[in-house]
Amino acid sequence: MAKKSKTQRAKASAARAQRKAQAREVEASAVEDGAKRAEEAQKPKRALFKKASAENAEAKATPAKAPSQEKKPAKKAEAKPAKKKRFQFLRDVRGEMKRVTWPTKQDVLRWSVVVVAALVFFGVYVALLDNVIITPLLVAISGLG
Repeated sequence: MAKKSKTQRAKASAARAQRKAQAREVEASAVEDGAKRAEEAQKPKRALFKKASAENAEAKATPAKAPSQEKKPAKKAEAKPAKKKRFQFLRDVRGEMKRVTWPTKQDVLRWSVVVVAALVFFGVYVALLDNVIITPLLVAISGLG
């Protein structure tokens, strides 16, 4: 499989971001639809008979309890964003890790050989410099030899 160019990767990344945004919008609209349905379910329905209208009057007389009930879900709603924020960092890390261009196995092997060769070269260079040049020069200068 051929490597993608930077432009192709950028387009793919933009397309992924657009799909995620659309999914979030769909999810948000679904949540709003659910909230609207819940509100409609709570609204009293019109009745054809007086007995039912008396029940509606009772339902209208009890809105004092409704605000206290509304406050409790609001507290729970406040608690949920904190939980979302707690794990948002990990979600962001996961998203970033998907965007990383990982090296192929062949690239890793090639650069590992380069690093090991450089370590051997500089190790030999420092050993020769120390034992062949620096140590005899210091001994000659100090006059201990």
